[in-house]
Amino acid sequence: MRSGVIARKKGMTRVFTEDGTHVPVTVLALEECQVVGVRSEEKDGYTALQLGAGKRKVSRTNKPLRGQYAKAGVEPKNKMAEFRVTEDAVLEVGAEISADHFVEGQKVDVVGTSIGKGFAGAMKRHGFGGMRATHGVSVSHRAHGSTGNSQEPGKVWKGKKMAGHMGARRVTTQNLEVVKTDSDRGLILIKGAVPGSDGSWVLISDALKAKLPEGVPFPGSVKVAAVEEAPVEEAVPAEEAAAVEAAPAEEAPAVDASADDADKKD
Repeated sequence: MRSGVIARKKGMTRVFTEDGTHVPVTVLALEECQVVGVRSEEKDGYTALQLGAGKRKVSRTNKPLRGQYAKAGVEPKNKMAEFRVTEDAVLEVGAEISADHFVEGQKVDVVGTSIGKGFAGAMKRHGFGGMRATHGVSVSHRAHGSTGNSQEPGKVWKGKKMAGHMGARRVTTQNLEVVKTDSDRGLILIKGAVPGSDGSWVLISDALKAKLPEGVPFPGSVKVAAVEEAPVEEAVPAEEAAAVEAAPAEEAPAVDASADDADKKD
């Protein structure tokens, strides 16, 4: 089982296939998604990776987290999450996961916080059909109707679908298709809608109810830091170097002292 990633939802757009069909997609961006901690079976009782994404000011980070980030050698993160993995899928601390961690056509599960809608009635919240507009119904057209039983048990059962707060809760959407990935810009395009508002954080992981396709990087796709090479001076042939050393230095032009004396006398 591989690790997932933390991404930020940018919004929705569409892409066109080769036959001209447009596909609605949600754009998710990876913002320096790095491993900041490892949970081991011996020490913690389970195996997992702790990931961080985004940037946070040091002044806005508490001291325990500062120590954890300093130990991992990464900058303070804006969002942190844990992903359960198998022992053979553990990544090194400080490794940054790239967008090609997923492949085109792969099924993924996305977890996010749904958009809050405030207090909503039963028709909007649960899709109720409402009550009659005739036969004695006067002011209860959108009411949810009876909520309880008779004298026994004489109460409203827990979980009864009624009016109440809608949205702003953790939602998991399963078996979404990855349409395209862009590792250079750190973008993942997923078909359809993804829970959450624009700018919110979401968790992307391999689908639990679908088989991994061939070609998926295991244990994951990690960015490799580019090494800046120092400029190498061009070698000069030995013959040219000897010729430069043997060449006489250019003599400075002679100065006419008599002309200078004549100018001084004038």
